[in-house]
Amino acid sequence: MSITPTVILFFILAVVAVAAAIAMLRSPNAVHAALFLVINFTAVAILYLLLNAPFIAMAQITVYAGAIMVLFLFVIMMLGAERLPLTERLPWQRPVALILSLILVAAFLFVALVPAAPGNPGQAAAPPPVPRDFGGPLQIGSVLFSRYLFPFELTSVLLLVAMIGAVVLTREDRRQATDGRRQTTEDRPQTAELASVLRPPSSVVTKEQP
Repeated sequence: MSITPTVILFFILAVVAVAAAIAMLRSPNAVHAALFLVINFTAVAILYLLLNAPFIAMAQITVYAGAIMVLFLFVIMMLGAERLPLTERLPWQRPVALILSLILVAAFLFVALVPAAPGNPGQAAAPPPVPRDFGGPLQIGSVLFSRYLFPFELTSVLLLVAMIGAVVLTREDRRQATDGRRQTTEDRPQTAELASVLRPPSSVVTKEQP
């Protein structure tokens, strides 16, 4: 394999994506973890560009690094998750995750490093040539609005419902905060009036003094 600028950029982006994913998992702050995830999504989007898939790259940036991460940050800020302590409630999850990760890495190394024996019936055939502009925005748009029109519109409805739910939750929190401030403002005159009633007259205080 010849070392070209594209290959060098690929390895740099791969290292950045893996490092950002590890930093996201190890970050004790939820907001910092979300920002590391944005870096990971951006690196993966550039990898899609290197694979001549501009539509998937733009979708990665728009949907994941844009809309999904905004939703994550909205939920984190609304619930105050960035101030919650990190507690490990499932002690078995680390060993299971480590075992599954080692199996996945071993499978990747086996596919990448072990060559297929010539004449092996399990050897994969050479892929057919890719048509020009395959996976471009025009081809994907034609398929989405012809063969997959109903699932595409159903997904739009689900996203609209999620947006309405976020707006309703925000308005409910604002309404509760406004009611709390109004109740506090209404209680202040009553407290002042009660204090004036319970306070003894100044003449009585003067007579009781020696």
